[in-house]
Amino acid sequence: SRLEEGETYEGLYIANGGTYDGKIVERNAAGEEVRPLDISITKNVLGLFINSTVLVVILLSCARWYKKHPVEDGAPRGGVGMIESLVVMINKDVIKGCIGEDYKRYAPYLLTAFFFVLVNNLMGLIPIFPGGANVTGNIAITLVLATITFLFTNLFGTKAYWKDIFWPEVPTWLKVPIPMMPLIEFFGIFTKPLALIIRLFANMMAAILSLIAIIFITVKVGPVINGSMTFVAVVFGIFMDALELLVAFIQAYVFTMLSAVFIGLSRVKGHEAK
Repeated sequence: SRLEEGETYEGLYIANGGTYDGKIVERNAAGEEVRPLDISITKNVLGLFINSTVLVVILLSCARWYKKHPVEDGAPRGGVGMIESLVVMINKDVIKGCIGEDYKRYAPYLLTAFFFVLVNNLMGLIPIFPGGANVTGNIAITLVLATITFLFTNLFGTKAYWKDIFWPEVPTWLKVPIPMMPLIEFFGIFTKPLALIIRLFANMMAAILSLIAIIFITVKVGPVINGSMTFVAVVFGIFMDALELLVAFIQAYVFTMLSAVFIGLSRVKGHEAK
């Protein structure tokens, strides 16, 4: 905010032309224009901080409720009851069902990932502050989550899991002298997290923008057609926004389920592989 056209502040100024036209630059020892290291907080970073705080507050509030109310008091109601039902559903049906007997060691991460994605999706649907940031629509966020799943899958994989990759049970001519199937299985290790990235990153924003664009496309056609198409676009836009509430849950559920499936496949035992 201290920079104006042609003004310099602490060696920084706005470039006029060149590679960094319109950007904040400075000059290095050689006199060349370079961009300084930018670690400013963006909208998505601020949204990530806010949404993470909201998530921590919600879950710690539930934990506090359980400390004050023994089991004899009965099941919780309201928000705490809703969180409990989600935890039980994800833990029992998804995590335990996909991973198997040693599911407990992975449950903390998978439950955290589920609620993290869910809260960020829901907060992103709020059009005003503190919501509105499309955190899970940022490829960097989905990349980090998929990378964590990738590490859990491959660092704790069993011997049978790695055997199925480098020496799968296929005809020998598919393995030697040309390791066709081992190469395919090896590349499959990296395509699994890629599927997580795309499934979480892809959203319905394009469909909503397409509907809203109808309003501007039909402007020159005439007031009658433009007015009717505007009504249709607004109604369907509201419907799509309402549908996003369901999509917010589905995205979190699918990401957790796929992560649990990938981890479960890496925990396969020898006789299960056969």
